[in-house]
Amino acid sequence: RGEDYMFLDCPGDLGQVRLVHGSGATGLQLVQSYSDSDEDSDGAWDGRLGDRYNPPGNLPLTQGRKISSFFTLLREKGRCRGSSFSHGECSRIRTHFLPNYVSHKDTYQQKAFCGVYSEDGNMFLSACQDQNIRLYDTSRGRFHLWRTVKARDVGWSVLDVCFTPDAHHVLYSSWSDYIHMCSIDGDSENHTALDLNPDERRFCVFSLAASTDGKEILGGANDGCLYVFDLEQNKRMLKIDAHEDDVNAVAFADSSSQLLFSGSDDALCKVWDRRTLREDRPQPVGQLAGHRDGITFIHSKGDARYLISNSKDQSIKLWDVRKFSPKEGLAASRLAVTQQNWDYRWQQVPQRALKRHKLTGDTSVMTYRGHGVLHTLIRCRFSPEFSTGQRFIYSGCSTGKIVIYDVLTGTVVTRLVGHDACVRDVSWHPYEDNIISSSWDGAVRMWEHRQTHPLDEERDTARGGGGEEGSCWRK
Repeated sequence: RGEDYMFLDCPGDLGQVRLVHGSGATGLQLVQSYSDSDEDSDGAWDGRLGDRYNPPGNLPLTQGRKISSFFTLLREKGRCRGSSFSHGECSRIRTHFLPNYVSHKDTYQQKAFCGVYSEDGNMFLSACQDQNIRLYDTSRGRFHLWRTVKARDVGWSVLDVCFTPDAHHVLYSSWSDYIHMCSIDGDSENHTALDLNPDERRFCVFSLAASTDGKEILGGANDGCLYVFDLEQNKRMLKIDAHEDDVNAVAFADSSSQLLFSGSDDALCKVWDRRTLREDRPQPVGQLAGHRDGITFIHSKGDARYLISNSKDQSIKLWDVRKFSPKEGLAASRLAVTQQNWDYRWQQVPQRALKRHKLTGDTSVMTYRGHGVLHTLIRCRFSPEFSTGQRFIYSGCSTGKIVIYDVLTGTVVTRLVGHDACVRDVSWHPYEDNIISSSWDGAVRMWEHRQTHPLDEERDTARGGGGEEGSCWRK
């Protein structure tokens, strides 16, 4: 019948479940049940990986609530009690239950620029061009506006935001000499301006990142420099002349916060060692070349090995820091950038900019195409380790879609359609099966999975969409 089957043995006495996929629908069927015990088995989580894939036990989302609606689907479809699949099995099944409809949304009067989950997933941070920073309570499946903070010293818009590791403060940047930090504990708002003391008269930090210990803030700016601010000493520690053009993206490689990544309009991604950074001799550990145009965002896999970069050349590239680019690769990338004579902010992509052959010395592992990078610094990220095993790369898009790629094959797995303008930021819940998109149409939307029947999909298609709020298009 054109269906694919996958049999999964539940550990312990739970039996066997068959995953059925075909004709546009996916479902779970109980093949054989050995026990009706209500006891959850944690056996699948034991072994070499330990608690690597477990959310912190003190999170509200793990207290009195099923870890994910995904397991609810397992119980409904297969009556398989407990979350006793191995992590690999869970991740494999989850690929058939990707977000596909809008469950919650909020609408602003101006463009939404940034939107990120906190590390535990219990809060969502949104920044809008109206100079308001909004915090949502996303614990226990909620999407409730909890607090609104009026941003200070904003030029044009807040351009980047992040939580401090303890989630007690938020950081934001704009066209300003300062990075701002605001406490979100208690009823009062305590704003602190972190002076970067730049040399440029017109200055902006385009990208922010906080170290794991919460002591240092990393920023990338329009003067081509990296800035390191020490929160304990309350002063700028380093200003590194890093790139030949705007630094649009910065990231820490892993939880040690020792390796840094930076990406620029010079089309290069550079790797830095915090322990050897010196202002008088700014030497990167290595450089990654292969893009033909400026880099808009960087996201680390978190293992100090792999990272992805989004670019104005309309592609995402996957990199392995064990393989840096040779001199001819750096030269080829620089030459390609000098040949770009269009502005992505208000012009359409010229055909000559869509060349698909690799540049000389391109050391990227994979290249992903299928989304648009226009108008603004669009973000892309790896999907979460806990729920997907980082199987996917997902990105905003200038056409108003969220595009999800298979990290291994490079194919587009699905496109989420529902926004009327560019989607600038996307954030996948670290433990739940939902994605929140932030768009220039002024909308912030939470996408979750909804079971559909092939006939329902045909009816939605006939109506010209996937329902009232949004839809999912599979390639």
